[in-house]
Amino acid sequence: MKQQLEHIRQQAIAALNEADSPAVLEDLRIKYLGKKGELTAVLKLMGKLTPEERPVMGQVANAVRNEIEIKLEERKAAVNAAVLEKKLAEESLDVTIPGTPVIMGKEHPMNQVLQEIKALFVSRGYTIIEGPEVELAEYNFTRLNTEEGHPARDRSDTFYFTDDDSLLLRTQTSPMQIRAMENAKPPICILAPGRVYRKDEADATHSPMFHQIEGLVIDEHITMGNLKAALITLMRSLYGEDAQMRFRPHHFPFTEPSCEMDMQCHKCHGTGEVDGQVCSTCHGEGWIELLGAGMVHPKVLEGCGIDPEKYSGFAFGMGLERMAMGRRKINDLRLIFDNDVRFLNQF
Repeated sequence: MKQQLEHIRQQAIAALNEADSPAVLEDLRIKYLGKKGELTAVLKLMGKLTPEERPVMGQVANAVRNEIEIKLEERKAAVNAAVLEKKLAEESLDVTIPGTPVIMGKEHPMNQVLQEIKALFVSRGYTIIEGPEVELAEYNFTRLNTEEGHPARDRSDTFYFTDDDSLLLRTQTSPMQIRAMENAKPPICILAPGRVYRKDEADATHSPMFHQIEGLVIDEHITMGNLKAALITLMRSLYGEDAQMRFRPHHFPFTEPSCEMDMQCHKCHGTGEVDGQVCSTCHGEGWIELLGAGMVHPKVLEGCGIDPEKYSGFAFGMGLERMAMGRRKINDLRLIFDNDVRFLNQF
């Protein structure tokens, strides 16, 4: 038995020295130390020995087992280290190789124009404010001097939530005029951009959801001249010193006097035609309506607790999409909402 144990020891040590993978080591462990392994098979013969021989053979067997186990752990450590080193070598990163280019996104052309407009007005002392898109008819219409029965309040033009037409998706950012005058005393100088909603059919210059920018200035001695100066400064900043604009008389319930401002069509340059066809952007008019404006109506001031005998002010509301169309020479408003990457990558 002693010779068998020695033979097993020599074979196991030799095999372990040659092992070069975790799988081979596991096979050797099972072969020599497992429940059905060679060493276990020899130990089962201990019952045939005399009582005097058993302790001696037991010590020899334990010594062989310990030597094999120690050798097995040594080889495991060595083999695992070799496997890790090989893996690191194969997966090494060459930091001198150029990295994979990362395509960075761009700011949407409409938002680019919005930031330009914000920067212009902030530099002139305006404060940017925001308000709810779900609005009360009280703020959206009534307190802006738009009484019941006005066409703007008709269900064919406005998205209402309630049967009594008291809650709606705001049709303009003008309600921010009332909220600003409620919460502050003159002088007031604010700019209120945001989404608005009207039941418009989508075409080259209309969308049922669009963005509007409302401006309001309230102070002593504010005149129509101040309004025109503010708007002309804005247009020349966005479209250049040679931009062609015109003011037309108009009527808005919340301003008196009121006007609209148009810009010469950037596609047909005021002719109304492109290649002998009616211009699709301005529909042959030669001009594109940009905004409505005027002096804040005395009734609106009174309703907010401001003395119209002491204070006056102007307000304007412009469509951001139309401003972006002129600024970026976009011929169809729907392109702004399509999210076609080929279109957006131009800006």
